[in-house]
Amino acid sequence: MKTTDKNPNPKPDSAGKDPEMLIDTSKMSAEERAALEMTEAARDQSQDGRKSFAANLFLGKPDFSLITPFPTQSIEDRDQGDAFIKRLETFLEEHVDADEIDATGEIPDEVIEGLAELGAFGIKIPTQYKGLGLSQTNYSRSAMVLGGTCANLAALVSAHQSIGVPQPLILFGTDEQKERFLPRCAQGEISAFALTEKDVGSDPAKMTTTAVLAEDGESWILNGEKLWCTNGLKAGVLVVMARTSPPEEKRVKTTAFVVDVDTPGLKFTHRCRFMGLRALYNGVVTFDDVCVPKENIILAEGKGLKVALTTLNTGRLTLPAACAGAAKRCLEISSEWAASRVQWGAPIGKHAAIADKISHMAADTFATEAMVLYTSALVDRDKKADIRIEAAMGKLFGSEAACKIVDDTMQIRGGRGYETAQSLANRGEEPIAVERFQRDIRINTIFEGSSEIMRLFIAREALDPHLKVGAAVLNTTLPMKKRLQAAVKSGFFYARWYPVQWLPVFTCGARGVRPAFAKELRYVRATSKRLARTLFHAMVKHGPKLEKQQLLLGRFVDIGKELFAISMTAARANFLVGACHTDDEKKELYQLAGFFCASSKDRIDHLFRDIKKNQDSRSYRLAKTLLFKK
Repeated sequence: MKTTDKNPNPKPDSAGKDPEMLIDTSKMSAEERAALEMTEAARDQSQDGRKSFAANLFLGKPDFSLITPFPTQSIEDRDQGDAFIKRLETFLEEHVDADEIDATGEIPDEVIEGLAELGAFGIKIPTQYKGLGLSQTNYSRSAMVLGGTCANLAALVSAHQSIGVPQPLILFGTDEQKERFLPRCAQGEISAFALTEKDVGSDPAKMTTTAVLAEDGESWILNGEKLWCTNGLKAGVLVVMARTSPPEEKRVKTTAFVVDVDTPGLKFTHRCRFMGLRALYNGVVTFDDVCVPKENIILAEGKGLKVALTTLNTGRLTLPAACAGAAKRCLEISSEWAASRVQWGAPIGKHAAIADKISHMAADTFATEAMVLYTSALVDRDKKADIRIEAAMGKLFGSEAACKIVDDTMQIRGGRGYETAQSLANRGEEPIAVERFQRDIRINTIFEGSSEIMRLFIAREALDPHLKVGAAVLNTTLPMKKRLQAAVKSGFFYARWYPVQWLPVFTCGARGVRPAFAKELRYVRATSKRLARTLFHAMVKHGPKLEKQQLLLGRFVDIGKELFAISMTAARANFLVGACHTDDEKKELYQLAGFFCASSKDRIDHLFRDIKKNQDSRSYRLAKTLLFKK
């Protein structure tokens, strides 16, 4: 890649050429090379110089000025959000029966119409396009409300606004496209996103849906099939990803199109049904010579994957927000039951096994919410902010924590957790739908990037600074002169950088932080250095083969994720303590944040131990034996 010290992440040159590959692809298969080159070309190269707190955790230099004081909403923004959320909560309470929606697998038309009248389908769409024009933070707060009430509605609203037509057009659309489509979406015309195919999940290089320029040069002809198009069966308009490079071209190029559902040749052939989210309007859509005007291309021809990846960065925030809402509701259910259910002469909440679950639920819920609110605030400051790692970490942590919280809620409720709400109601007990939450929450570790893909995605971003400095040294596709120049440059860099990672930490490096929270940030700073040098040691040991060490990379990512969670928890608690009115409120916050940080530190200790000593090789050998028997 052509780089300079000042700008190691260049934009494509004036001729429109993509940057050279950082990674040596010479020893890869044709399929591996195509997939990697396509993904690398779509990585956002425009964010150079932007500060990312989460990214710097992997370099040993967390900048706490980015998170302290913890970002808060303006009074005006908060009031606008409060007003909408109050209307939303009232509507959900009076008109939505989440258990009935789950039982029938359908969202009543009057509920969808009511949400449209509230403006719930245009929360972030600017007022000039008939939306509410609310902030990302208020959108995330709304997702929390929906997630704690009805996951089917949360998915409907989220898929429409986070990955459907509104988000990519807000980011990349032309004025004409915004005028044409955003008012429709804001007023209740549902949108959807069509990317996945039968053999295409996280590997878009295998995409078979094609778009060919028509003879008149004024439109494109789409052919192919898309799987799991969420909202598709209720949608009026789709964002469709299609391959626009000819078969003989080595590098696969995709393009994003806005497609009206009533276009001839577009059909939904099957509604998919799932373990949870039983009212999800998800289906298979086929394209048979579907004609789409060229003005419906988003951003530019060949930039479809960039549109998808950038859209998903912000769209991912909705998932941990909804998970936080579900976690809050489960914490309420568990706390009420643990305080009232008496066994062995005492409320079960006084038994250590149950009390421990409640404490972890509360702590992880607080941390998830802190991550969501911080990252949402970054978007509110800059709609195109570089939140790749923050959003991915929030999604990874929040979805996995919520699954554990719901599972613990079922354990605490026992048989009443496993019993359906309808059955509970029929025999005269309160219809608390833990069983429904259990089924609905599970998809969140899969939706919009599975946990495994999230770890690989974060690992790639974490390694990026090192690849910019040293990857060219080992890249056999580059001329020897360029490799030698890279060797000298990387030598100078690491001669300065590496010794710093061993220097002791005496302060947290942040002002205005109370001693208890400064202690936690000081830990983050010291452990970030340890993470940085341990990651560097792994790079030296494994070289280019490090990318194959997925379990090892996952541990590095999980350490970074935990450090991010500690930082967000400490920073938010530090702010909230200052706003407390009573000593009891302050005490609870100190206990809550302190417990989360202590628990997170235990997890980090285990992860560092597993980096040194693990069974990864034995596990891989056993799997090969089991999977590839002759």
